[in-house]
Amino acid sequence: MADGGARQRTAYIGSITGAGGPGVLAAAVDPGSGALTPRGAAGGVPDPSYLALSPDGRMLYAVSETADGAVAAYRVDGGAPRLTGPPVPVGGDGPTHLSVHAGHVLTANYGSGSVTAVPLRPDGTLASSRSGVLLHGGSGPHPERQRGPHVHQVLPDPSGRWLTGVDLGTDTVRVYTLAHGRPARHAVCRLRPGTGPRHLAFHPGGGYAYVLHELAPVVTVCRWDAATGSLRPLGETPVLPDAPAKDAYPSGIAVSPDGRFVWTATRGPDTLSVFAVEVGGRRLRLAGTEPCGGRWPRALTAAHGFLYVAHERSGDVTWFTPDPETGRPRRRGAIAVPGASCVVVG
Repeated sequence: MADGGARQRTAYIGSITGAGGPGVLAAAVDPGSGALTPRGAAGGVPDPSYLALSPDGRMLYAVSETADGAVAAYRVDGGAPRLTGPPVPVGGDGPTHLSVHAGHVLTANYGSGSVTAVPLRPDGTLASSRSGVLLHGGSGPHPERQRGPHVHQVLPDPSGRWLTGVDLGTDTVRVYTLAHGRPARHAVCRLRPGTGPRHLAFHPGGGYAYVLHELAPVVTVCRWDAATGSLRPLGETPVLPDAPAKDAYPSGIAVSPDGRFVWTATRGPDTLSVFAVEVGGRRLRLAGTEPCGGRWPRALTAAHGFLYVAHERSGDVTWFTPDPETGRPRRRGAIAVPGASCVVVG
């Protein structure tokens, strides 16, 4: 699955500065092996835990996962990222994820249970202020983690018509439109109470989405209808062979570009799981598990034939090559990145 002979790419690694992280680190990617070589880091923004690239790859955006949440923009050219201006407040607490959509950066604000839109200028830099904030409501049965809404991810669908917001606190995935810079409610998909959905990933065919839960070690397969902007759960698949509920905490999910495999990362046991995708995307079958190569895998990224895992507690990023026939990941190497929390590759 590796794209040998391809151009050299750059990986950008987010980190928790409160855990000793360097901020946003740039690293050259060897196209044959996936190996990372650090090139430089940009500090100045506390806890840039999640990153997203602009469609043209010239700009990088980062959340600042703090009580006074913000989003920052960087210019990138392969060297150390360069801040383009001060971070813009998102009007939400603890943003954990962001996406670029329709000329805006959208942030998922975990602490306050909201989604924020910040407009982009024509040059890709951030406008000076946000254009809209949508607050979720509701709760779930978990006595500590679900007292209120906690939006963990905001992601456009493959058609580009809709936004999806994964809410751990209310066991829902919300579907939004973005009108005049303001996220607006469209539909709600309710998932099994107490499971705590964290992230979703779409099948490349566009008709299915896979929702990974944090409070229960399962993936929910959902039917996605881009014509109506509706998500419907079909069934659950455990991410571990014995599916222990205690101290598992799944975190990251990725789908292979050909749609044949799904991978998940689970904290606690520090495990990667590989699923075979069956029936055109409608069903997942757990095919096996492997050690993730570090401690507390916070995020998992599939990019250009490689898998990258950011380990928050062991402070490193490990890369793997998936077997083209089975999808099982083979560890190839690692670099030290204290407080590593996210990897994106451009």
